[in-house]
Amino acid sequence: MKIAFHGAARTVTGSKHLLTLDNGTQVLLDCGLFQGLGRETYMLNEQFGFNPHQINYLLLSHAHIDHCGLIPRLVKEGFTGKIFCTPATSDLAQVLLLDSAEIQRDDAHFLNKRRARQGLPPEQPLYTVDDAKAAFKQFTPVEYGHWFEIEPGLQVLYTDAGHIIGSAAVHVRVTEDGKTTQISFSGDVGRYRDVILRSPDTFPQADYLIIESTYGNSLHEDIANTPDTLLRWIEKTCVQKKGKLIIPAFSVGRTQELLFFLNQLSEERRLPTIPVYVDSPLSQEATQVIKSHPENYNKAVKHLLQTDQDPFDFDGLRFIKTVDESKRLNDITQPCIIISASGMADAGRVTHHIANNIGNHKNTILIVGYCEPHSLGGRLMNGAEYVYIFGEQYAVQAEVGVMRNMSAHGDYNDLSQFLACQKPDLVNTVFIVHGEYAVQQEFKSRLLKKGFRNVQVPELHSVFGLNF
Repeated sequence: MKIAFHGAARTVTGSKHLLTLDNGTQVLLDCGLFQGLGRETYMLNEQFGFNPHQINYLLLSHAHIDHCGLIPRLVKEGFTGKIFCTPATSDLAQVLLLDSAEIQRDDAHFLNKRRARQGLPPEQPLYTVDDAKAAFKQFTPVEYGHWFEIEPGLQVLYTDAGHIIGSAAVHVRVTEDGKTTQISFSGDVGRYRDVILRSPDTFPQADYLIIESTYGNSLHEDIANTPDTLLRWIEKTCVQKKGKLIIPAFSVGRTQELLFFLNQLSEERRLPTIPVYVDSPLSQEATQVIKSHPENYNKAVKHLLQTDQDPFDFDGLRFIKTVDESKRLNDITQPCIIISASGMADAGRVTHHIANNIGNHKNTILIVGYCEPHSLGGRLMNGAEYVYIFGEQYAVQAEVGVMRNMSAHGDYNDLSQFLACQKPDLVNTVFIVHGEYAVQQEFKSRLLKKGFRNVQVPELHSVFGLNF
């Protein structure tokens, strides 16, 4: 048996890890888009590094696009097997993948106008809406907490990862030549004591671990302070400077957390009377999906539902649906809050909002989660004085703020707690994925100190044998 790392290897996005059994069966863990890697991004997403025809099964950890976003292309290029995931992940992924296809179509149309003027050939999207719809037929929902067999000698278990609704760690047991080996893949690990979701579950002892490391060298600020921090940015931008607060936010997880906190501030009568626009049809659909899966909520939110039927709604909130409505937000002169996807600000409607508001010092662009350093959000967060948006240069006059305590990814303490159910001396190898290389090196040192004997940081397309 061997494993190959075809994404999220020494980078955060593009999750694709391929198990090949001795009998030739191939099991793909996630099939995500690379995001925020500049000019390399499209090329990386064009080439899988493996043959989709040869994949037998896809085990999907959760619905974020950097974990599921290449599924339609995988199917388009010949994958015909089942796609296993939790029910909430199935519901969310279908919404997200349709949106991804539409964004690619619209962005290609926008960019190809400029390419045509320059005499350049048009670029094609990675997949279409029809490709995404075709892939949905292969989704197979499974529940948390039960081992199930997908073929003789191959069992799978999903456990709650607490990252977004439906997110899971994926555990694979392979029996070959009378010997059983367990490979556990963390997916993305959430935060313990999350404001909405249950904490990550414990899981059986693994022989091999594949662990994410996005925040493997840092600690988050206390999430309990988030409403107060958010309120300070609202008051500074919208009340004092009379400007617009632009918040790039992932449609799943981050947008709902923002709405949850804004609802809390509204219930406490602390939220200023300012319009709040969620400019993302996807966010509205995703919010409805999240509302339909309260079984994933933690005890505190379930208790809140007894007195507040909708903790994601409040006076002054409006969801923007059409492109024309989105464009009209540019004409608004009064203070307002605009929450829009994508979270890294490198695609979708938020990119246009940033382009239209970045030149005014009264406005604020508030980054509320992880951004790849090369993405638009990452460049803004790192202090760029000028940025390129759709090929044009913009001077950064708006204030750029960062709220680091809203990450849905666990920090070093959360990752350590996630691994606490494992006996390090029984783990043959830990593979660190989903992180910047410098962070992964620090995380590797920490794991070695905790007693894990063999810790690897795979390169892209590297292959390892899984043998004792």
